Amino acid sequence: MTHPDRTPVLVGIGTATQREDDFRRALEPMDLMLQAVRAAGADTGSAGALAGTQWIAVPRGRWRYTNPAGEIARSVGATGARTVLTSVGVLQQTLIGEACGRIARGEAHTTLVAGADTGHRLLRAKIAGERASERSEQGAPDDFWQPKEELRHPVEIRAGLNMPVGLYALMESAFRHARGWGLDEHRERLAKLVIQFSAVASDNPEAWSRRTVQAEEVRESGPRNPLQAFPYNRFHCSSWSVDQAAALLFCSVSQARTLGIAPERWIYPLASTESNHMVAVSARARLDECVGARVAGQAALDHAGLRPEALDLTELYSCFPIAVEAYAQALGLSLNRPLTVTGGMNFAGGPYNNYLFQSTARTARLLREGHGRSALVSCVSGVLTKQGFGLWSREPGPGFLQQDFSEQVARELATLPVIEEHQGPARVAGCTVLPEAEGRLRGLLLVDTPQAQRVLAWTHNESLIGALQSEEFVGRTVQVQGHEVH
Repeated sequence: MTHPDRTPVLVGIGTATQREDDFRRALEPMDLMLQAVRAAGADTGSAGALAGTQWIAVPRGRWRYTNPAGEIARSVGATGARTVLTSVGVLQQTLIGEACGRIARGEAHTTLVAGADTGHRLLRAKIAGERASERSEQGAPDDFWQPKEELRHPVEIRAGLNMPVGLYALMESAFRHARGWGLDEHRERLAKLVIQFSAVASDNPEAWSRRTVQAEEVRESGPRNPLQAFPYNRFHCSSWSVDQAAALLFCSVSQARTLGIAPERWIYPLASTESNHMVAVSARARLDECVGARVAGQAALDHAGLRPEALDLTELYSCFPIAVEAYAQALGLSLNRPLTVTGGMNFAGGPYNNYLFQSTARTARLLREGHGRSALVSCVSGVLTKQGFGLWSREPGPGFLQQDFSEQVARELATLPVIEEHQGPARVAGCTVLPEAEGRLRGLLLVDTPQAQRVLAWTHNESLIGALQSEEFVGRTVQVQGHEVH
């Protein structure tokens, strides 16, 4: 049980967005991050809140800074703060959980997490044929966190799946098949989900795109909505060419009182739960479910004695639709209820390795404004590889829970051995179609052999590729020669 004086509370919320088409005039990521940090400090109403920060963590974005937390510390006068940098593959929720956990354990009274990405700035520089500059930094953080294993299987890398969308689409096809949805019905359902998210974004003043889309423009691929990996088009996917930053400042209840921060501004973190058990998509026996989301998500709710339907606000990580669908299924949430408060990563904006801070900031502001008493915010790392949850409330709970459920998930998650090649029949577990250079398409199929092994195979056969987009292939038997389907 957390000592009452050491109860962590979120007291400072800061965000920053820029839309500068001239990349030379646009703020670089560090400066946008500092803008959000200063906004979080001002949000507390206490001039000395930031200077007292004792622990600062930043997730790495698409930038080359070596110790951004150190620059934040120097900028706000928190020269004694311990600094952390985390690589891609570390859950953003892990940083929030540790920020709160340090306070609950009495290791710090004030902590800060912050992040930023300027993908729009990078894109504008690329269009101009130049490179966006960054100032160089000296030194290293006190701590550097990175995942213990590779996020993708060697066969996935060999297959050229450098971007995650193809792997997410494989899981999407398995989810569709498991529910008995036809391809057309499934595409309609996906369009409905995207439309719901765009409607929420239209009411979010910080959303990158506030235009409500229509079913046909989501469902049909075209020049403005190109195919990414069937059935995903551009509108189904995270929009990461955005310039956004966020910062969250936490204090103990005792420190918040000392600083004179008004209690009506406090938001209570009740739980931070996660699973870091890493299994590549190709090795997962069930592609349509997410065991880590079920275990970690339910643990957070159980800790507070909440049923999922009782949640006032829900923000499910939305890099691709399957992330929303699988988490909703794991938590027992209907896909017909509101599942985002931001408008999702496709409309609100998905800054690289920083979206959870943006969505948590929006969630906390809504709670402050009286839009409910409780909220669950979810997180993903890798290709639904790691799962995290933050449970928030306007009221104190039974004490702060910070727990990693990786061992339980490892016991419950079934896997299959993955091999390089196969000769003969195999059953399709998941499939998609990917665009390639010069307008070519490639069919990708993850198949189960009669020996209960997995093979990632593909095809350039135009007839088969057409069939993959008009017929259900998951569950069918196909012939594999090496790593090609015929």
